[in-house]
Amino acid sequence: MTSSKWVKHMADLQDLYRQIILDHARNPQGRGLIGSLQDGGVAQSHQVNPTCGDEITLRAHVMRDRSGDVRILDVSWEGQGCSISQASSSVMTELVIGQTLTQVEDLAAAFRSLMDTRGGTVDPQVEEQLGDAAAFAGVSKFPARVKCALLAWIALRDALLKATPVEGERHG
Repeated sequence: MTSSKWVKHMADLQDLYRQIILDHARNPQGRGLIGSLQDGGVAQSHQVNPTCGDEITLRAHVMRDRSGDVRILDVSWEGQGCSISQASSSVMTELVIGQTLTQVEDLAAAFRSLMDTRGGTVDPQVEEQLGDAAAFAGVSKFPARVKCALLAWIALRDALLKATPVEGERHG
């Protein structure tokens, strides 16, 4: 690929990534807290990014399946803040529902490594693993915005640390 074609390809990719973030910010998935903290397998976390005022309250519903794996049944959230924090919450919600805790830990590690690139090259395997979340690669160029993108992931981790999974099929 010639240099000018490469530059155009990268610009097109950045436009696509911007569009993904804007779409998720306008039509967030998982927005609106569901369930109750009294339901089995539900835990909640409230996180605030003091540098910009973004905040999120996130609920995670977890279950231990027959194989003994703990899975995320559902994630819901309420929050306010910039389009990056809202879109990241939405993308993360879609990415983690149905996954085991081990898979979620791997996704979170991949997302953190994406945020550590500072706008550099992203491993294609990480990009594939993250799906729409790879759209946040451009955010990594702006250290102040990285915290916005990580806020929902921090809330999810905290909620999962507090969660006591229900056994078997979905409850609540």
